[in-house]
Amino acid sequence: MEYRVSERIGQLHSSAVRDILKLTQGKEIISFAGGLPAEELFPLEAVRDAAARVFEKGSDSLQYGLTEGFMPLREQLCVRMAAKGMSVDPDQMILTTGSQQALDLLSRVLTNPGDVVLVENPTYLSSLQVFSMHGVTVVPVESDKDGMVMASLEEQLRLHRPAMVYVVPTFGNPTGRVWSLERRQGLLALCRQYSVPILEDDPYGDIRFDEKADFPTLFSLEGEADGGVVFYMGSFSKTVAPALRTGWAMGDRGIIRNLAKAKQASDLHSSTLDQQTLSELLAHFPLDEHIRRVSAAYGQRMRQMEQLLQQRNWQDLTWVQPQGGMFLWLELPEGLDAEALLRAAVMKGVAFVPGAPFFAGVPKRNTARMNFTYTEGERMRLGIERFAEAVDEFLARC
Repeated sequence: MEYRVSERIGQLHSSAVRDILKLTQGKEIISFAGGLPAEELFPLEAVRDAAARVFEKGSDSLQYGLTEGFMPLREQLCVRMAAKGMSVDPDQMILTTGSQQALDLLSRVLTNPGDVVLVENPTYLSSLQVFSMHGVTVVPVESDKDGMVMASLEEQLRLHRPAMVYVVPTFGNPTGRVWSLERRQGLLALCRQYSVPILEDDPYGDIRFDEKADFPTLFSLEGEADGGVVFYMGSFSKTVAPALRTGWAMGDRGIIRNLAKAKQASDLHSSTLDQQTLSELLAHFPLDEHIRRVSAAYGQRMRQMEQLLQQRNWQDLTWVQPQGGMFLWLELPEGLDAEALLRAAVMKGVAFVPGAPFFAGVPKRNTARMNFTYTEGERMRLGIERFAEAVDEFLARC
């Protein structure tokens, strides 16, 4: 039988990294590619104990649950959000299967096919896949180390009257950048002026290397959920463990009710077993202390990667030092195509993500995203050595 595939699927692009890694199955690869947290830092015993307490409560822990999510966990999250200056009640929040589903649901509810969505340039690769699936047009806004450039943002708002603006203002993926307070306030002011919702994606915001640093969320600066322009998305994937697949979205309660309708059509509800386990974890485990330990470890790994790259003395290799998160964004020498470099690097046993797929507009092909959280010590040193060999070979040909 010859199958007809939907136009939505036909518009999706396969991952360059996954395609190349398929060619090297069985080869030892040191990966700086995935956005993977360090497995050795997962709170394994605490999660095991939390799950055991869930099962001790009886068989009803395995029953269907609310589409909006396990109420005790939503209440606990409201307390955690309040500590960050974000005041919400459980009716202004929905639990999702990771923050990726939150992005998908918000896109379903807030856009129609043919609408325009504004994004940073570059932006989170999987957000581009979500927007493509929903048939919207993605328009990049000029961006620098401090966030979106306000003159460019206002021009695009005026030209396109977009359905929404999507941003990762704290430790962005792929760049690791932190928006300045001035740019955050400017985005809020312009989106209020043009009545355009903002999707604030914040999966990395807790992973800050200076625990005294203060990067207020757009949601906290907005100050009000109902009737506000900001919809906030968070996740436990980077602070506890990705396998628990629990994220959340919060904002105006009317929109949250519509997200629940969309979610019912998708999966009825996310895993209540995972949500109950997280609720028990929050009740008995010092999560904030754990996050500080993880952040300190990731800060050390970031500095090791920086030092190893600095030792290469390549001209025209630049990056902005991350203040948190999981990624180092490299701008390689002009003329060096990172996708071609990846093929050579994989043959040497190291992988990274080429930067081109992160751009909504014309890509900068000499860019690369390096994850520093998954690898450390001698393995990181060896991985950067292999990466350097591939770069040196390319530079020798230029």
